[in-house]
Amino acid sequence: MCVGRVCIVTGAGRGIGRGYALMLAAHGAKVVVNDLGGTRDGTGDDVGPAQSVVDEIVAAGGEAVANTSDVSSLDGASTMVQQAIDSFGGLDVVVNNAGILRDRMLFSMAEEEWDAVIKVHLKGTWAPSRAASEYWRNRVKEGLSNDARLINTTSVSGIYANPGQTNYGAAKAGIAAFTQIAALELSRYGVTANAIAPGALTRLTEDLGLPDEMLGRFGPEWVAPVVTWLASTKSADVTGQVIESSGMVLGIAEGWRRGPNIDNPPADPNEVDAIMRRLLREATPRTTMADIS
Repeated sequence: MCVGRVCIVTGAGRGIGRGYALMLAAHGAKVVVNDLGGTRDGTGDDVGPAQSVVDEIVAAGGEAVANTSDVSSLDGASTMVQQAIDSFGGLDVVVNNAGILRDRMLFSMAEEEWDAVIKVHLKGTWAPSRAASEYWRNRVKEGLSNDARLINTTSVSGIYANPGQTNYGAAKAGIAAFTQIAALELSRYGVTANAIAPGALTRLTEDLGLPDEMLGRFGPEWVAPVVTWLASTKSADVTGQVIESSGMVLGIAEGWRRGPNIDNPPADPNEVDAIMRRLLREATPRTTMADIS
């Protein structure tokens, strides 16, 4: 499905990202396997995870190179994009997957815990997207065409809300909005932008306490197929979507839309209560984490 496509996958040394990289390579993609090699909370670095995935791809007859850039740095992201171009002659797909967790209730969260998660997830999506989109735009300015893909990673925690994750959820909700805006901005350059809300058991989610009967449906292999499809040329007409994917469900997460409303609202705050109570009764209840568990 992806023969000849040049793909970057961030956070691909383990977990879901590794699953993406392996399936993309199995379908003929040339893969830049990015992973800083940090721990679950983002500390440390190690070339081993990225190189291990590259070795696995090459042993299976595929093409891949390792990259250990910090994706939350524009310099690091630009280096990664340039490595794809230098190694494989171009760039078709960026899968922004790298992430960390620093869970804490709002009233206990440290500033550093907020900053670290926002940096890795939100800025770590912006920086590779910024570097890649400049490359794709310049190609069009040179008279060339693209059939390119930006695939970002949101989360049910961000779009449905989960206690203890104001940092992570805010970053992931931001990525969903970022994706929809990027889809509008990049369409003229032959680039689609979509986001995946994956459900998979990895080192970031291994302590969620899922029952045994669910564990087999929460492997990265259940998320990789839709990412491989998005990375292919078959999905050229799909953009601006948030897709929920696991071994339990594959669906479209519907975004903000205007619900019940009135024209010419009152200027007197005393009149607002009755009107707002009626509008709230008429509104469709939002999906919550309890609804999907």
